[in-house]
Amino acid sequence: MQARLARLHGQGDLRVEVVDVAEPGDGEVLLRMAAGGICGSDLHYYQDGGFGPVRVREPIVPGHEASGHIAAFGPNVSGLALGDLVAVNPSQPCGNCRFCREGLAIHCLNMQFMGSAMRVPHAQGMFRDWLVVPAIQCMPAGTLVGAGEAACAEPLAVCLHAVAQAGDIRGKHVLVTGAGPIGALVVAAVRHAGAGTIVVTDLADAALERASACGATRVINVRRDPEQLAAYDADKGQFDIVFECSAAEPALRSAIATVRPRGLIVQVGVTGDITFPLNALVGKELRLIGSQRFDSEFPLAVGLIADRRIDVRPIISHTFPVDQAVDAFEQASDRSAACKVQLSFLA
Repeated sequence: MQARLARLHGQGDLRVEVVDVAEPGDGEVLLRMAAGGICGSDLHYYQDGGFGPVRVREPIVPGHEASGHIAAFGPNVSGLALGDLVAVNPSQPCGNCRFCREGLAIHCLNMQFMGSAMRVPHAQGMFRDWLVVPAIQCMPAGTLVGAGEAACAEPLAVCLHAVAQAGDIRGKHVLVTGAGPIGALVVAAVRHAGAGTIVVTDLADAALERASACGATRVINVRRDPEQLAAYDADKGQFDIVFECSAAEPALRSAIATVRPRGLIVQVGVTGDITFPLNALVGKELRLIGSQRFDSEFPLAVGLIADRRIDVRPIISHTFPVDQAVDAFEQASDRSAACKVQLSFLA
């Protein structure tokens, strides 16, 4: 059997190719892939050949947000049925290193993360028709939701992990800076967690509309109306918690200005080196913590999507067949119109 896949050979060089498909081995399943979302890291690989020290050094199949249907089993697989729609956990910690033994598998020294160019050989991803994967990485998504929704489990897990960093947020006043796919899903996650008010900032009205659909109580276009956010500077800041999802230096500065003394800033967005007002961080006794990827939140994300306790549909803006993968990546590059762009693998 053969399958189509989208393989990146270098900056701007994405090709749809045909390859042979292996049979599932012990503990593995064969998936008929259904949907895969283009993430910011996929875009960096395509547009820039990588980000920071992580570079595409050999051909790589991108894609770490995906869903598919169980098509065949290898030996010793249980708990799954033929035809099941599953979300695929792309994270593969080794289980043996120092951090895995300490219960910190998220910081595994030998982590294999599907679609990642961090290591050589690169960990190949899921933008393909057919995929053989360990059954343990497949989480059933039920029958209520579609494949595109199930493919959002990975980014939602990232957001649930970020929200978990903040502890109990019931009734708290929350600011979310940046309303891309992650920012919008952080909004949905903090709403689910019981936040009192959720203010969201961005530079684009389309992004803010999606944030509203995900549960924001107020949105502010800081390009057009910066004074509306500046009003929250009063009395040393009004927000209890800020989730900074844009990785923009002005957004981090506004987070420090508008969070109350001894408040918390959870840094979710990533970028290169930036500067920020250290004296204000110290003077207000703020807590600034980072949040990367996810740990135990993936099954929770699948469950929340499966019964639509969190509705991820507002973030899915475009879907392209895999044969149009280049068009899909170009569309995803246009943030004025696109949020979560997905590839469809269903014929």
